[in-house]
Amino acid sequence: MKENKTEKSSLKDSPQENGIQTSQYSAISPPASPVAQDEPFSTYFEEKVPIPESVNQVFSFRKLWAFTGPGFLMSIAYLDPGNIESDLQSGAKAGFKLLWVLLGATIIGLLLQRLAARLGVVTGMHLAEVCNRQYPTVPRIILWLMVELAIIGSDMQEVIGCAIALNLLSVGRIPLWAGVLITITDTFVFLFLDKYGLRKLEAFFGFLITVMAISFGYEYVLVKPDQGELLKGMFVPYCEGCGPLQLEQAVGIVGAVIMPHNIYLHSALVKSRDVDRKNKKEVKEANKYFFIESAVALFVSFLINVFVVAVFAQAFYNKTNMEVNAECNATGIPHTDLFPLNNETLEVDIYKGGVVLGCFFGPAALYIWAIGILAAGQSSTMTGTYSGQFVMEGFLNLRWSRFARVLLTRSIAITPTLLVAIFQDVQHLTGMNDFLNVLQSMQLPFALIPILTFTSLTSIMNDFANGLVWKISGSIVILVVCAINMYFVVVYVTSLNSVLLYVLSALLSVAYLCFVGYLAWHCLVALGVSCLDFGSRKLSANHLRDAAGTLSSHRHLPPERHGHRHAGGEMKGRRLGLQTEAWDH
Repeated sequence: MKENKTEKSSLKDSPQENGIQTSQYSAISPPASPVAQDEPFSTYFEEKVPIPESVNQVFSFRKLWAFTGPGFLMSIAYLDPGNIESDLQSGAKAGFKLLWVLLGATIIGLLLQRLAARLGVVTGMHLAEVCNRQYPTVPRIILWLMVELAIIGSDMQEVIGCAIALNLLSVGRIPLWAGVLITITDTFVFLFLDKYGLRKLEAFFGFLITVMAISFGYEYVLVKPDQGELLKGMFVPYCEGCGPLQLEQAVGIVGAVIMPHNIYLHSALVKSRDVDRKNKKEVKEANKYFFIESAVALFVSFLINVFVVAVFAQAFYNKTNMEVNAECNATGIPHTDLFPLNNETLEVDIYKGGVVLGCFFGPAALYIWAIGILAAGQSSTMTGTYSGQFVMEGFLNLRWSRFARVLLTRSIAITPTLLVAIFQDVQHLTGMNDFLNVLQSMQLPFALIPILTFTSLTSIMNDFANGLVWKISGSIVILVVCAINMYFVVVYVTSLNSVLLYVLSALLSVAYLCFVGYLAWHCLVALGVSCLDFGSRKLSANHLRDAAGTLSSHRHLPPERHGHRHAGGEMKGRRLGLQTEAWDH
């Protein structure tokens, strides 16, 4: 059987132990311990959704329905309060001109989610588990910490969104600090729903997405945006008369849409479907239906984002604080003090956005907006909890109870948010979103580089490894996304105007770039740049002895529990002692 260039390079001069060939790439990390292998990793969802059988059908709606769920849970990350705020700021600052950036970011997100889903379907492991087995201890711990930071940052945005929504719904009677405390109840909502089975939980997320679609769709119908300008902004990649402000907003859109922890989440959610990974046809079919489902889910999330952008582009683009203040005074809506009496361009966030909608379109618009924000915050906080569970189990092999995990992440997220809500005002609370978007932008390489690395390795993905086109396009996409987000980070840091912060940022940047370079090096080797694999990964004699010992301790395991040779002598196991399942060709 022919092997691609990547595998040829990685297998060149590689040793054999007990008839099993190990690649140089496999030497990234030592073999998993026998203790860890005695109990295979199980999906967070204990139940598996059965897939109906069909005879020679190219497409089956029954099968698509069976696969429907993971993509919609994943799409929640594209609709969290941070994204909604980015959308409304885009409309208020640039009108319809940046809709094409939102469309491009969503398409890029779909391609990256495809890689995540394929990894989970083909290997039966999610990204955190694969990282745990392929990277050494120190890089693995650093990766885990970075992803946890991204999850906590996202959770803080969701807490902020829920608190603001409750404040708006109660007409200020529920102060922000009380709204932050109320979000602790999310823990119990999550635990309550999780008892009733996977499909019911997925249905609940579908309900929350529907609430968002109706809420923001109502605002869209109420405002009646110019459809011609909307289509022009969506499909003409040009921004006439745009300056640094609009450029920063465009960068912010990409950073808000593509979330690092969402890659880890999606690769795990697909494990909830009962797919026989020994059957190549079933794996191929699962990849197809998961891609279709993800495309539909992200199309729905894109429409909801467009609703928000279009509402603020039509109603509030180029509006001044003076105009908004006068309108709010005329309609008697409270919080007019949010808009100073000057002719500066209106700046909005999710809190001010609700207020100005109430000023211009009546109290119903304000309350419906708040309901949409509340649905966004509630749904994204629960998917964030799932992400945290997968990441902790995968990287550290820790199996905490659902209650303990939710309570930990929620406590970490609530503490700084509560302090700001008590001692500062709503402007500072919503201003935290900028910092949190920067924080998550910095974590993107720690999800995008590993997912491209592992889906490009034939020793891991078998016949489903990325082809040349996907390797090149994936590399370009990840390079562009990371470069855009680094620009966003630089702009944010330079706006702080503090020499001490500049120095601190420079020191952290050196360590950060070194680690990103380390991950990129492994990725380039996996992509087939064999000149970079300059022998530093060759297995040492001690490593070989340890590997041989690990293999001996696993001889009692069935063939599917460890790497083994197949007909034709092709190596299908991706590393010594790693649990894999193979296809019978």
